[in-house]
Amino acid sequence: MSKKICALTMVRNDDFYLKRWVEYYGRELGKENLYVYFDGTDQVIPDFCAGVFAKAVEKIGGQVVQMEKCRLKFLSEKAAELLESYDLVIGTDADEFLAVDPRTGISLKEYLEKADICTSLSGLGVDVGQNTREEGDIRDDATFLEQRHYARLSTRYTKPCVIAKPVTWGSGFHRIKGHNFHIGKDLYLLHFGYFDLGRIKARFEDPSRREGGWTKHLAKRSKTINLVTNRRARNWERWTRAARIIQTIFRPPYAWNKPSMFEAVIIVRIPDRFSKLV
Repeated sequence: MSKKICALTMVRNDDFYLKRWVEYYGRELGKENLYVYFDGTDQVIPDFCAGVFAKAVEKIGGQVVQMEKCRLKFLSEKAAELLESYDLVIGTDADEFLAVDPRTGISLKEYLEKADICTSLSGLGVDVGQNTREEGDIRDDATFLEQRHYARLSTRYTKPCVIAKPVTWGSGFHRIKGHNFHIGKDLYLLHFGYFDLGRIKARFEDPSRREGGWTKHLAKRSKTINLVTNRRARNWERWTRAARIIQTIFRPPYAWNKPSMFEAVIIVRIPDRFSKLV
């Protein structure tokens, strides 16, 4: 059964990731089904957004916590509007890519059309890092996953990013208020926000991020690079299967609608079959 599916995101000063986001979801869903909101009317809409619904809106002010709440309230409202015309809405940050395991032989759209989604669907969170002993700075002449091969299996990125009815996303799309989450088999949310040490350092120099209180957040996320560099990588098939089971069953005591893995640090090597995806 054919379903109408769209994706939305919100960015500020983030053309590097947004370009890949538009390319990826445009290929999977069609550019006409992408909705990009630019945080601030001072933002210039880039040429690569041609064919996409792209709009600059009034900047969301405040410190990081309050700003995130307002940002996700805005995106939740826009998603609810889109669900009047679409069957499913995918909401992610511009550095996140919902992907189906290539071994299935089906596209993201085909996967979601077959999925039985009541309220939401999550991909297993995969926080891609940089093994600085083996991998250099990221380049534009190759896909991300041709250049990065290691990741942490992360509950933080097991997000309910596909919705079938109006909901209220929590900050960062990390949960849906009042609803449980369901992790799709062979479905992954690949996060690339902190997969390059050079880009993390560059983000420290962005005045708007400093003013918004992001410095501590960015420093914390460089931890992924340290982990994938210094920890032994485990088998993808075995540990992604285990992570799905654990995250489905267990919850942190402070948030029943978020997954838990008891703070376990599981580093995996991403199979080569993923290399052309993003």
